[in-house]
Amino acid sequence: MSGMGAPCSSGVTSERAIPSPGMYKLEIELKRGHNLAVRDRGGSSDPYVKFKLAGKEVFRSKIIHKNLNPVWDEKTTLIMDCLSDPLYIKVFDYDFGLQDDFMGSAYLYLDSLEQQRTIPVTLVLKDPQHPDQDLGSLELAVTLTPKESPIEERRGSTTMLLRRSWKRSTKQQSMRLSELHRKSQLWRGIVSIALIEGRDLIPMDPNGLSDPYVKFRLGPQKYRSKTVPKTLSPQWREQFDLHLYEETGGVLEITVWDRDTGRRDDFIGRCQLDLSNLSKEQTHHLELQLEESRGSLVLLVTLTASAHVSIADLSVTPLDDPQERREILKRYGVLKSFSNLKDVGIVQVKVMRAEGLMAADVTGKSDPFCVLELNNDRLQTHTVYKNLNPEWNKAFTFNVKDIHSVLEVTVFDEDRDRSADFLGKVAIPLLHIRNGEQKSYVLKNKELTGPTKGVIYLEIDVIFNTVKAALRTVVPAEQKYIEEEPKVSKHLLQQNFNRVKRCIMVLISYGTYINSCFEWESAQRSIISFVLFVVVVWNFELYMLPLALLLLLVWNYFFSSSRDTTDMSMEAMFEWEDDEEDKEDKESEHKGFIDKLYAIQDVFISVQSALDEVASYGERIKNTVNWTVPFLSWLAIAALCLATVLLYLIPLRYLVLAWGVNKFTKKLRDPYMIDNNELLDFLSRVPSDVQVMHYRELKVDPGQSPSKRRRTNLS
Repeated sequence: MSGMGAPCSSGVTSERAIPSPGMYKLEIELKRGHNLAVRDRGGSSDPYVKFKLAGKEVFRSKIIHKNLNPVWDEKTTLIMDCLSDPLYIKVFDYDFGLQDDFMGSAYLYLDSLEQQRTIPVTLVLKDPQHPDQDLGSLELAVTLTPKESPIEERRGSTTMLLRRSWKRSTKQQSMRLSELHRKSQLWRGIVSIALIEGRDLIPMDPNGLSDPYVKFRLGPQKYRSKTVPKTLSPQWREQFDLHLYEETGGVLEITVWDRDTGRRDDFIGRCQLDLSNLSKEQTHHLELQLEESRGSLVLLVTLTASAHVSIADLSVTPLDDPQERREILKRYGVLKSFSNLKDVGIVQVKVMRAEGLMAADVTGKSDPFCVLELNNDRLQTHTVYKNLNPEWNKAFTFNVKDIHSVLEVTVFDEDRDRSADFLGKVAIPLLHIRNGEQKSYVLKNKELTGPTKGVIYLEIDVIFNTVKAALRTVVPAEQKYIEEEPKVSKHLLQQNFNRVKRCIMVLISYGTYINSCFEWESAQRSIISFVLFVVVVWNFELYMLPLALLLLLVWNYFFSSSRDTTDMSMEAMFEWEDDEEDKEDKESEHKGFIDKLYAIQDVFISVQSALDEVASYGERIKNTVNWTVPFLSWLAIAALCLATVLLYLIPLRYLVLAWGVNKFTKKLRDPYMIDNNELLDFLSRVPSDVQVMHYRELKVDPGQSPSKRRRTNLS
């Protein structure tokens, strides 16, 4: 056979058999893979296989984790009326939360198969982009048999029955695949894991220590802890949740690694935990010994029943059933406010359709599917092939653990030979949702800063308990397990610098306004400010501080239009930045390397200067305490003694009044006085660490002559 991969088997005839008209049954047994490609950092892969016929997926195997020679032993049966379309077989490496990596593909030409007997077939996997690369092979067993009419004399009626039977069987097969696709995404329980500490780990670095981190794997899910540097008894104190699926079993795989910058990380040890041995709804304190080395890990593990998660057709959505909706409302009612605080509510998302999507294929079409993510929960629709206006009509239900979470809906194009192509994305905070409203959302780019082609139609309902939501607001938010690695970007650096600069400019503008009252630029404003200052300070009590913030929030709620202004300014800001980026892209052809270097240099100089100023003030405070300049430290002692005596003898209210009167009347007493800040003036006299290094005298070695010292310095 030819194509992407050629089967190397004696069971395939050299001459192509002439296919007889009618129906055919193709029985396929996917046996195993040999020497498959490495796609994970650990030198392994998590392979699974897709079968496609006439552009449609007809079978998907289970995932075999961490194995380059997987054994599937899975069977499937296909019914077809034509042998001209080859069976397209693709292998992928499963990556939880990311796009799956392509591992190779091959064609099985059906019209070349000998019929009515089982044929062993070996398919050599190839990558169309790199045809010389060795990607391993798949071992199959296929049986092709014709399906004949049961009653020859009723040929006309039988043909119709066969067509109906074929449509029915195809529909049933499609429903079975949809059901398998649905079930493979649903979980039956939640495993809450708290990684506390490690004890007596083995040293892996030359300094006799390690930089340990831990990897967890439960079925297709992965989690990696933070790295604790230079220790053999690390304290992680991390908490995370994993989903427990029926088909993955209940074995939690744990590996400990030593982080090495610039080279491959060192393996420290591994252990396993069989979750089926743990009782549910109870926290287990466990100390697990590492199998291949000394040391242990301390965990807290809790198994809880499945949260409310489902995938359904629009006709059987949970919240549309009145009885089920009443039960859900009761479950999240006021009377249940203090039971199971992690279960805040549920969100139901109806994914209707999309219109006007981007064409990602050379045919001018796309094969779109939709992925929904809520924190670490991830569900997806089926693929609609060769369509720019797909209709999914599916309802997805998630459990809400934090009402401040953001629902991310991303549309991808399924690609035969590569990872799925991005088509568009929307991010919807749960608190912005209006229940029961079908709404069209314009798709955005990956950075969510500007529009891309296409619109998606969603209808979202959120039901939650307000008390639980409020209590969960003051606990640490759930962190995403899979985060994109940060990349160096001049544009992003400039954007972040401008954001910080805007915040600082707001504070400076407020300071300038207050200073204008001290400077008597407007006599009326300064008099009102002075009187208000005296009245507030004279009558101030501590409870007035939260009261003032409360009044500010109430005022902005009723009278301020800052929310709309902020939205407009943010939109204008990102539009301006996008325009700048577009201009940069257009001008990049005309810009030389030196011009680009100067543009980056400007940003780095600004950041460098700001960091230097912040670091300098911190070091000056430290050097005052450390007696780097004794005169200034004695001066600080005198000032602090005076402040202590004044605060002990005179109430704080009077001191603040004296300070305010001095500030307000300084300009009146001396119109030409230059304003200053005594504390900053004092700190400016204290040298920073860099200045201390500059001022340090080098010791002269009396044993060396000037010529030797000169030669030593030159060398």
